[in-house]
Amino acid sequence: MVNRLEFKGELATTAMGIMPHEDVDRALAIAFTLDIPFWPQLPRLSYYEDMYVQALEGFPGVVIDEEHTRIHIDTNRFLDDLPEYLEREEDEKYYSLSEKFSVVYKKFLSKDLSGYRAVRGQFISPVSLTLKVVDENDKPIVYNDEIRELAFSFIQRKVNTQYRELKERNRGAFVWVDDPGLEFIFNAMCGYDNLKAKRELDQFYGGIEGPRGLHLCGRPDWDFLLSLDIEILSFNSYAFGDIFVTYDKVKGFLERGGIISWGIVPTYFEEFSKEDVESIKKRLESMWGVLVKKGIDMERIVEQSILAPATCNLLNPDKTITVEKSFEMLNTLSFELKEKYLKR
Repeated sequence: MVNRLEFKGELATTAMGIMPHEDVDRALAIAFTLDIPFWPQLPRLSYYEDMYVQALEGFPGVVIDEEHTRIHIDTNRFLDDLPEYLEREEDEKYYSLSEKFSVVYKKFLSKDLSGYRAVRGQFISPVSLTLKVVDENDKPIVYNDEIRELAFSFIQRKVNTQYRELKERNRGAFVWVDDPGLEFIFNAMCGYDNLKAKRELDQFYGGIEGPRGLHLCGRPDWDFLLSLDIEILSFNSYAFGDIFVTYDKVKGFLERGGIISWGIVPTYFEEFSKEDVESIKKRLESMWGVLVKKGIDMERIVEQSILAPATCNLLNPDKTITVEKSFEMLNTLSFELKEKYLKR
């Protein structure tokens, strides 16, 4: 694996892409409190901010029903639109997010991003996209070989375009791919199996120009996940870290130079209200202790770790309050761990 990372983790903070805010400037301000800022996705502001809708801007056959918050691919329209799309397939500007589909992204790019160790973008994975989005008959488009194949290529181009735009403003830029659908490909009822997903994801990541990152909040097959050709892995360690660190492939991932983003601070009100910085620190260090017992130096763990909230969250009754508090706790946690492990 060629390591394309331009930065070290060193307990820097970042966060998931989706935020519950409807105030663009407030969401950006919160994102810029982190060591590795990102551009937030704000689905409560507009349906076009939904990560599946954003991803399909410009895709042949897409039908966006904003009133009923529904998106699907019309097969006949797909075939009609395809020739025009293929004429523009090599046009990089075609794949850039427009202001309609993200009011935040252009504002983010307009900021001075040069002074940060890295900046981050995000995009939905073609696996999750094609499992979730359906055709006119409510059949997931993952089962249409022609549409799925184009979706993988299309998302790859979208990720690369976003990476180039961010890279112009910060040499440590990266875009991670959100892949909640990896939870489901091992289900016997899913007709898109893990072997096919592995082949197509290998090809997908093989064409990614920048650091290859993957983010998910759920519980996939960890061996499958760690076998992918990625350099940044972001996951919900608050829920699944105790299981994750028992896998032998974690050691190999770190030895190859990979960075782990530990989603450790909960964002759900009920979970967050039970925790404080000390309890979260103890929880995380116990996971690291398992890795140390497996022969991984703590110095390596620290150098190749970044810290994040555990999950995105749109469901809290207090809307943005707990999420913002989780960001504050995250920054305090990072400061205390840096004091302990980096200032020796």
